[in-house]
Amino acid sequence: MQIYLVGGAVRDTLLGLKPHEHDWVVVGATPDELIKEGYQQVGKDFPVFLHPKTRDEYALARTERKAGKGYHGFEVFADPSVTLEEDLIRRDLTINAIAQNDDGELIDPYGGVKDLEARVLRHVSDAFVEDPLRVLRVARFAAKLAPFGFVLADETRTLMQEMVSSGEISDLTPERVWQEVAKALATAKPSIFFEVLDQVGAVEVLFPELYQLHDVTQPVKHHPEGDVWIHTMMVLDAAASLSDDLNVRFAALVHDLGKGITPKELWPKHHGHEKGGLSLVKAMANRYRLPKNTLNFALKVTEYHGIVHKVLDSEGQPHLKPQTCLKLLNLTKAFKQTTELSLLLTACEADARGRLGFENRPYPQRDFWLALAQAGSKVNNQEIIATGVQGAAISEAIERKRIELIQAYMDAYSAEKAEL
Repeated sequence: MQIYLVGGAVRDTLLGLKPHEHDWVVVGATPDELIKEGYQQVGKDFPVFLHPKTRDEYALARTERKAGKGYHGFEVFADPSVTLEEDLIRRDLTINAIAQNDDGELIDPYGGVKDLEARVLRHVSDAFVEDPLRVLRVARFAAKLAPFGFVLADETRTLMQEMVSSGEISDLTPERVWQEVAKALATAKPSIFFEVLDQVGAVEVLFPELYQLHDVTQPVKHHPEGDVWIHTMMVLDAAASLSDDLNVRFAALVHDLGKGITPKELWPKHHGHEKGGLSLVKAMANRYRLPKNTLNFALKVTEYHGIVHKVLDSEGQPHLKPQTCLKLLNLTKAFKQTTELSLLLTACEADARGRLGFENRPYPQRDFWLALAQAGSKVNNQEIIATGVQGAAISEAIERKRIELIQAYMDAYSAEKAEL
């Protein structure tokens, strides 16, 4: 029995990163031998075991043969006769096909170290085409490793394009697609994930709502970066720089989908795109079975990001009616806690910053909305009840008082701005 550290742990260590997990390959062993040593077998598809102490994953060296469609369409052969080189050749990228023995010696039969040094993402073998999920995985690695300057090898890009053209990418399960998207959204540069997928034709197949943002014009004054696709990618990266929250990042990705269905004769304006995008966000979320909280938050950002921006006009003066502001504050339960409101404001700030030349501009709307929430929360419910109102009239009186408090804050804010 020989045990080797493989995959991401080796790659990340060579890049100077701290590995998040350690995966191991066991050569020359049987399942019974590992079980006798206290390893716990997990899953039915692959011979994978958990270490009795560290709980790291140990997989028997195996080969795979394509026998059907999709991610699960493989026949797995695990046997003591399978060599380390045979196991490594079935992996996706050369940089993920490097092993390390107990002495720290690297086993690199497919040039992974060279590609690491050259910052190239290259497939290991032609077996790459057998698993359509690898199209998304490679795009995710491109996003994950973007800070290091990795680029996609031309031959790998061509192979990915052929895989998309074959149609098999459509056989991926919704859960697997969303899992890769969620991991990509967690990277420092998530736009790279979608840009790589776009280069190989996968965005059009998997995310048609995003694809139709290409070449859709916007007012140059507000969007000097160009079309809605470019703006969306910039907003996504701005969101990644502002927040680690998955919901914020996904909302940033889909907030302007409605612009993709604006009739061309109305361009570059997109009146009503906020509500127009709601059905598109739902369609994408339902297709990939997103968590309900992720969908619901994205819908709020999509519908209300315009209102959030417009709370202050170009001169920095309050611009909305207090009733309109109260609606959004109630929607985000801002008078009980400002967590959701703050996240929504972060997504909107990313929208404001995701424009060429606007990346570092202040976003005073954030503090203004939070101040409105604080002002509207200063309602004394007991005083209202003491006036003798009952039933539904109590909540109506509370609403009227909140509108009064919000208006008072706006007036005071305007007066202060005028003095300055």
